[in-house]
Formats: sequence, structure tokens, C-alpha cells
Amino acid sequence: MLPQEKLQILENELKEMQEQISDPAVINDAQKYRDCLRRFKELREINAAWKHYQTLKKHIEEVNALEKTENDPEMLDLIKDEERSLQQQLEQTELKLKDLLIPADPNDAKNAIVEIRAGTGGEEAALFAADLFRMYSYYAEMKGWKLEVISMNQTELGGYKEIIFQLSGKDVYSYMRFESGVHRVQRIPVTESSGRIHTSAVTVAVLPEAEDIDIDIQESDLRIDVYRSTGHGGQSVNTTDSAVRITHLPTGIVVTCQDEKSQIKNKAKALKVLRSRLLDEEISRQEQEIAKARKAQVSTGDRSAKIRTYNFPQSRVTDHRINLTSYNLDSFLAGNIEEFIQALRLAWRNEKVNT
Repeated sequence: MLPQEKLQILENELKEMQEQISDPAVINDAQKYRDCLRRFKELREINAAWKHYQTLKKHIEEVNALEKTENDPEMLDLIKDEERSLQQQLEQTELKLKDLLIPADPNDAKNAIVEIRAGTGGEEAALFAADLFRMYSYYAEMKGWKLEVISMNQTELGGYKEIIFQLSGKDVYSYMRFESGVHRVQRIPVTESSGRIHTSAVTVAVLPEAEDIDIDIQESDLRIDVYRSTGHGGQSVNTTDSAVRITHLPTGIVVTCQDEKSQIKNKAKALKVLRSRLLDEEISRQEQEIAKARKAQVSTGDRSAKIRTYNFPQSRVTDHRINLTSYNLDSFLAGNIEEFIQALRLAWRNEKVNT
């Protein structure tokens, strides 16, 4: 449903903006004139779509009335074809209106930093963390995004206690933001000899990549430690003190990076992750304030929320936020997650429009 009261308010605002951009006092103020003109163009596009929507609704009502009085089978077929065409146009116009009504989120166009961590389940959780990393790698390839690993902590069986990577490309964060939360897996672990199904959990955090202008970090707020990097089982990765640990003193956030042999490169990667975590904290704080006034349908910031279950015996994957289920788990883990992501984006869009 479209928020008709909100659309009427915006129509009244359009009339006010039309008067303002004709006001000599506004025209002589270059900044104010640019702001008013930008808002006028936004409102004019919304209003045009709203008028078109109302016209289509009226035409559909007229066709429905005509259908009730027509007895000729050939004419009835033509009327029904016209009704279907008008209904498709109405649905497309409604989607366009919903898009126009959502304020642009400056973070949507950003790249994303994704952090995957094994939770409950030990080695099995680490192995599933590796499965999720592969899933996102395949999806990134399908979308034409670039993937760069920032940091990893691998287990002897090939799982990940933690892996952090960056995805770069067009509107990455707008697609990946809904992957944040707890991903639960139900399957027989490779380490299980009795064939019992175990339940394990992996946490995923998706952060918008922060630029210097987004987050100002003072050097005095950082404690930087360097040490010799090691792999799993204590195996030495290199023989120099190239690993970097950065602690942000005001928040207590700690970021480590040891993948590069260069201390400078590790420090740069760690700072990139730190900036993104600080920006994500600020976004989460703002979302929590908004959530006090309404109950969110789609959780984007709660890292503790169980968002999805992957059930291997039933080949089932279920997203609990929108009650969407697929019985093609193999395809899903091969990166075919677009259907779920688009459904989550639609639910988020509907929530935003009606706020």
C-alpha cells in the first residue's frame, strides 16, 4: 500500500517549492536556490508518478465496470487483456513511487567490508564460515565485484575462525547490508563419526567502507602494536615483526592484520577496517534510535539476531526475517542468493516507505 497521506503532503510541498524558486530573494541566494531547485525536481518526479498511478487506478475501475456489462466473448477477451496491461503498469508505477519515496542512503553506493566469524560449533562452525566465504565469493563474481582478503585466521581443516574481506563495485553495500547477523547451519559435521546432526552458528558483519571524510581518527586515540605473525598451529608466517594490532582507545575496538609481509600495508588494511567498524557503530546507534519509535521488519544492524538457517539434510535455506524458504541449498551456496537479497531489499523498501 502507498502512504496516500504522505503523498498529499509532498504534493503540497511541491506547490510551496514552486513558489520559492520564483521568489527573487531565493534566486539571489545561490546556495538556497540550488537546494530548492533540487528538492523541487525530486518532488515533481514523485508527483508525476503519483498522478500517473491515480490515472491508472481510474482506468482499471472503468475497465472493471465495462467488463460487468459486456456480453460479447471477443470484447470480453479484449477488455481482460487491457485490464492485465493496466494492472502491470500500475504495479510498475507503484514500485517506482516506493523507490522515489525512500530518502537516498549515502552508504548504499559504498564498497563493503565483510567479517565472517565462527561462533558456536567449534571446527564445524569454522568450516561453515569457509562455506559462506565461498558463497559470497561466487556471488561477487556474478555481480562483477572485486574481492580482496584483508585478514584471515584459518584452521588446519581449511575452515576460518575469522576472515575479513572487502567487496568493491557498484552499490555493493546496498546489496550486502542484509547479510549481517547470525547464520545457523544444521548438518552432520565431517568430524562426527556417529552421524548425528549438529547445529552450529557463524556471525556475519557487513560494514560500509568508510572514507577519511566519514570518520576522523585522531592519532592520539590509537595504540599500535607490532608483532611477528603466525599461522595456525603456531607455524611462523614470516620472520619479521610485520603484523599490526590497532586499538582504538575511546571505544576499545581492536583490529589486527598480518596477511601482508609489509608492516605498512598491514597497518593501512587495519585502519581501513577500523574506520568501517566505527562508521558501522554510528549507523547502528542511529538505527537503534529510530527503532525506539517503530519495530523494524528487516534487521540490518543487530549482529545477535538469527537471520538464516541452512539445513543440509532437507537441502533447505530459510530467511527468518521475511519467512522465505528455498529447497535448493547447493545452488544457494554456489552464490545464487539474488532472489533472497532482492526480497530483503523489497521488504526494507516497504518498511521505509511506510515510516
